[in-house]
Amino acid sequence: MVFELEKPNTNKIDVKQISKLLDENAQAIFNFNQNYSEKEYLYWDEIKYKKFSPEDFPKENLWKFVKMLRESKQRSSFIADKKGKFFTWIQLNHFEKLFHEIDMNTGGELFAEKDHLDKKSKQKLITRGIMEEAIASSQLEGAATSRQAAKKMLQEQRKPTNQSEQMILNNYLSMKSIEEKYKDIKMSRNLILELHEMITKDTTDSENEIPRLRKTGEPIYIKDKSNNITYYEAPDINFVEKEMKVLAAFANDELKEKTFIHPIIKAIMLHFWIGYLHPFTDGNGRLARLLFYWYLIKKGYWAFTYLPISKMIKKSPKQYIMAYVYSEQDDNDLTYFINYNLNKIEMAIKDFKEYLNKQSKRNKKMKEKSEIKYALNMRQIQLLQYLYGNLDERTTLKTHMTINQVTKATASKDLKDLVQKGFLLANKIGRNVYYYGTNKIKSLF
Repeated sequence: MVFELEKPNTNKIDVKQISKLLDENAQAIFNFNQNYSEKEYLYWDEIKYKKFSPEDFPKENLWKFVKMLRESKQRSSFIADKKGKFFTWIQLNHFEKLFHEIDMNTGGELFAEKDHLDKKSKQKLITRGIMEEAIASSQLEGAATSRQAAKKMLQEQRKPTNQSEQMILNNYLSMKSIEEKYKDIKMSRNLILELHEMITKDTTDSENEIPRLRKTGEPIYIKDKSNNITYYEAPDINFVEKEMKVLAAFANDELKEKTFIHPIIKAIMLHFWIGYLHPFTDGNGRLARLLFYWYLIKKGYWAFTYLPISKMIKKSPKQYIMAYVYSEQDDNDLTYFINYNLNKIEMAIKDFKEYLNKQSKRNKKMKEKSEIKYALNMRQIQLLQYLYGNLDERTTLKTHMTINQVTKATASKDLKDLVQKGFLLANKIGRNVYYYGTNKIKSLF
């Protein structure tokens, strides 16, 4: 079954009717539009259930007016659909406030600059963010490993034992590679192929084949988890190949834009564009989100490495799919997808701030006891803090080295000191020694 949005019948409503309705209900219509179009940017399937006074006012008429207002504000993008019609978008009023906050707090410099974090602390936050993004982005595409197990694999630098873990490791290494290398490379068809190869290494698609670029005439469908509903059929690969050249030029800022487009909007457009083209037999979603980060890091938005946007998207995966559907089926209105992603960015910033504040309060409390009474360093304090919040977790020498970017000797000294002081228990399993937290950690809080 092919999914199609419900379309209201507005054919019988003419311009004169709209003008008369506007004169009689101008303020009410304006307020309604502000609430459900400017702030939430809803489609007809939700707008039709919203309260409006007078109650007997036809909702189809209201939707017609909302659409007219939207069309008057639309800006064209460089993204074309299969028929050659360009997607359009609207810069909603609340975008500016978010852009200002992002530019002030996450643009150029590291997000936690104002909190006076040292370089190692910032790097740990980046590592945390990249890990969370790699895990959530893979889980969105079907990776069945739990967040805790995946994080442990990455921290302990253990080899993947199944395809789900391989997907997560690939995502993690790809994100790291963007930060370290690919941010300085121009976008091109070859770079898209290279990034795709990185995120799909040693994995297979639904047909148990190596993920690859689609062939001429080879269809690809986006379906729900039950495989019963088809949301979208991707365009033919010949169209895709042509559009990838335009995408690359857009990503390299080589296309002449009539008006300024904020880098975050452009990154979201790249995300949508790859999702719409669906060039490969598998890995398109992960690649789309990877390009989002690539563009923002390239443009100096380093702190987005702290913000696992996919973790927020994972909280509403159906809405994520529908953001694509609304944009594709409601007259190519890309605003749905942009607005959804900006909401998730806002959520990620809030989540990160809460995490930072929580960590700051805990660190301060632990520091008072740990440094004076037990002479612990910040690496040790942060390890105990982590174990306190995750009683079933463990660490290893390699994990402690990776997280803190320290030598084997320094990591070994940290852990042995904590064992000696009764905060850790060491348990050797095979060649590995695992360190678990003890109840004594609770005395530090």
